[in-house]
Amino acid sequence: MSPDQYCQQRTAQSGSSFYYSFLFLPDEQRCAITALYAFCREVDDVVDECREKDVARAKLAWWQTEVERLFAGEPQHPVGKALLPFVTQMNLPRELFEEIIQGMAMDLDQQRYAAFRDLSLYCYRAAGVVGLLSAEIFGYEDRNTLKYAQDLGFAFQLTNILRDVGEDARRGRIYIPQEEMQDFGVSENDLLEGRYTPEVVALLKHQAQRAEEYYQRAFAHLPEGDRFNQRSGLIMANIYHHLLRKIEKQGFRVLHQRVSLTPLRKFWTAWRSLRHEQRRHRRWLKQQTA
Repeated sequence: MSPDQYCQQRTAQSGSSFYYSFLFLPDEQRCAITALYAFCREVDDVVDECREKDVARAKLAWWQTEVERLFAGEPQHPVGKALLPFVTQMNLPRELFEEIIQGMAMDLDQQRYAAFRDLSLYCYRAAGVVGLLSAEIFGYEDRNTLKYAQDLGFAFQLTNILRDVGEDARRGRIYIPQEEMQDFGVSENDLLEGRYTPEVVALLKHQAQRAEEYYQRAFAHLPEGDRFNQRSGLIMANIYHHLLRKIEKQGFRVLHQRVSLTPLRKFWTAWRSLRHEQRRHRRWLKQQTA
């Protein structure tokens, strides 16, 4: 199995919404973004699948060394080998890969966040930098696109936190800021025991509203001239928006189950999003030549 095939298999098996947004990219970009996603999956699984923290730390340290080897031109892992052609060609900064690893390490040492400003660092490392790397892969002309990419990463992470709040709590992690839980009168036991009290629902609705604000901030930053290049991120955003709306429609019943979209719904949403971006891009090109 080649490094590219390994990354493709790793991404397809994950069942992630991101997979569907990669389908419509040119070959080179699809290989690059698939390798990046496979890297994220590898380091994320270290934390989720290793019960012993010392073992997880050792594995993350190995990945830190693998990043060093990658930027020295000598990666050992299939994911590193798949990334190798793109780190220079597409200007993928080493420090951003290191930030992703540091974000995963935070899950080993920090299971609670006092306020949103504390959670923001985690969101930046776990998703904001992935947005920045993705923007480099997709290409851009205006640096405001980087603001879009980082805010969109935050929006995705906040959506994930809301979707997984019950599952994460059972794993001992609560990402909802403690300050906000106190403000809404919600205890950790309320989340662990799946109590859908009016206070809990109001707290979860507040988290959804914050995620929506980040989506809107991201879209406001994205210049029209870079929009088509960034279409894969916009496809992801549309899929995640559907997920957020489904969570809201179901009354935020996320404490005892993981709300998700079917693969068919994800593919259909991705295809329709692509068609919308193609039509919008053609209109923009006409305006530029008028």
